[in-house]
Amino acid sequence: GQSILLVGPVEVLMRFPVIWAEPGFADIICFTMSHIIIGYFTGVLAGIILAAAAHQWKAVEYLLWPWMMTIKSVPVASFVVICLVWFTARNLSVFISFLIVVPVIYQNTLTGFESKDKELEEMADSFHITFFRRLRHITLPQLAPYLVSAGKVTAGMAWKAGVAAEIIGMPQGSIGQMLYMSKIYLDTSALLTWTVIIVVLSVLFEKLVVFGLKLLLVH
Repeated sequence: GQSILLVGPVEVLMRFPVIWAEPGFADIICFTMSHIIIGYFTGVLAGIILAAAAHQWKAVEYLLWPWMMTIKSVPVASFVVICLVWFTARNLSVFISFLIVVPVIYQNTLTGFESKDKELEEMADSFHITFFRRLRHITLPQLAPYLVSAGKVTAGMAWKAGVAAEIIGMPQGSIGQMLYMSKIYLDTSALLTWTVIIVVLSVLFEKLVVFGLKLLLVH
C-alpha cells in the first residue's frame, strides 16, 4: 500500500492530464525529441557513409573495426560521463544517440553491401548504367531489408540512450531532468507517467522511421 514504492495504473493515468497541463510540457517534449532525432539521423547518415567506404576500401574496414567494437562494448553510462568533459549537458543526448546508432547502421549496411548480387552489378557495368540509376534501382532495393531492420532496432536504442544521457547530464528542460526530479522527490506516479510518455514517443518514432525507410528504399 505504499505509493512511494509502486503506484497503480489508475494513478498513473490520472497523472497524465496533470503533467500535460504543466507549463513548459510541450517545450520539454520538443527539447528531448529534437536532440534525439538529430543524433539519430546524423548517426544513420554517418553509418551508411562509413559502410560504403569500408565496402569500397578494405583498409577503411580494418581501421574502423576496433572503433566500432569499442562503441558497441562500452556502457552508455561510461560514454556519458566521458562526454560530459567534452560537451555541455545540453547537447549530450545528441552525441550519445549518434554513438549508439552508428555501429549498428554501419554493420548492417556493410553486410548489405557484401550481400549484393554481383551479376546485377556486372549487368549494370555492361550497359553503362549511370550511378544514380544504379543506386536507385539496384543498390538501394538490395540494401533495404538491412537498413529497415537496423532502423527499427536503433530507433528504440537512440531513445533509451538519449534519455539516459539526460538523466546523468540533467540539461534544463529535458525529459531526463523530469525523471531525475521525480526520483529526488519520491514522486513515483510522475516517474512512471514520464516513463510511459517515453515509451509512446519511442514507439511512434520507430514506426515513422520504418515507414520512411520503406517509402524511400522499397519501390
